[in-house]
Amino acid sequence: MSHLKVALAQIAPVWLNREATLKKIEQYVIEAAKNSSDLIAFGESLVPGYPFWLDQTDGAKFNCDKQKKIHSEYSKQAVQIERGDLNQLCKTAKSNRIAIYLGIIERPKDRSGHSLYCSLVYIDQQGVIQSVHRKLMPTYEERLSWSPGDGHGLVTHPLKSFTVGGLNCWENWMPLARASLYAQGEDLHIAVWPGNERNTVDLTPVMAKEGRSYVISVCGLMRPQDAISELPELESLATNNIDFYANGGSCLAAPDGSWVIPPQKGTEGIYYAEIDHAKVREERQNFDPAGHYSRPDVTKLEVNRQRQTTTVFKD
Repeated sequence: MSHLKVALAQIAPVWLNREATLKKIEQYVIEAAKNSSDLIAFGESLVPGYPFWLDQTDGAKFNCDKQKKIHSEYSKQAVQIERGDLNQLCKTAKSNRIAIYLGIIERPKDRSGHSLYCSLVYIDQQGVIQSVHRKLMPTYEERLSWSPGDGHGLVTHPLKSFTVGGLNCWENWMPLARASLYAQGEDLHIAVWPGNERNTVDLTPVMAKEGRSYVISVCGLMRPQDAISELPELESLATNNIDFYANGGSCLAAPDGSWVIPPQKGTEGIYYAEIDHAKVREERQNFDPAGHYSRPDVTKLEVNRQRQTTTVFKD
């Protein structure tokens, strides 16, 4: 029970195609399970993909027909959990006894069924969705597409000897968001990213040292040839003369900040490691950020985990 085998799935989506991307993800889940993995993690907004067009097609132009058409298709391809879009993936998790962290673009019915949220979903080894964390604050141009989330998903989950939690992309730079997970005993942190080594190479070992936890940074991958879609408005992205929109950078740091898996660039696939909870306990001997090295009489964090909604009905 002290050991956990983890799988970091660094893959490209079938861009702007929810069903095809979910089928691709399912195959990677099955492959990881065949390799005895207890947990597999995927990158941010993988289903149906990251909005790379925003800084490539004048995404901030107001009331633009081109941007409306792109957004309409993005919304159509987003995930509605209430509709059952993740049901098959949950069945796959259950039948293979593997837990999943997956980044999605969510179009939840409890917020009108139209606005989009960058959400991190945790599916346990019994195939049950245990949490859906909506990104607290979309980053820069992402705010043109995604809505701000809430604290409802700032929770942790037991997995063998570990307590696992996760955050989306630049949320991992938010000290109080991290502290809310430390306070719940997190000792395996999942940081999901759309991709790029520049996001993961510095912060991942810092979070590991700060939390005295294992930290997985898992990234997507996106090349121009992956930007094929049925939208003429996005044709330029598929022919752009660059190597990558997102070059990966998935990695895993130990509780002392050392690399277990250094950042992996440019290659699609699964990276595996077995981690040992004893290493967490060893590093907590001299520093435990929410335990013996905390001073709650001096500083204390208040966290609102209510799911936010615009209306309360009293029938």
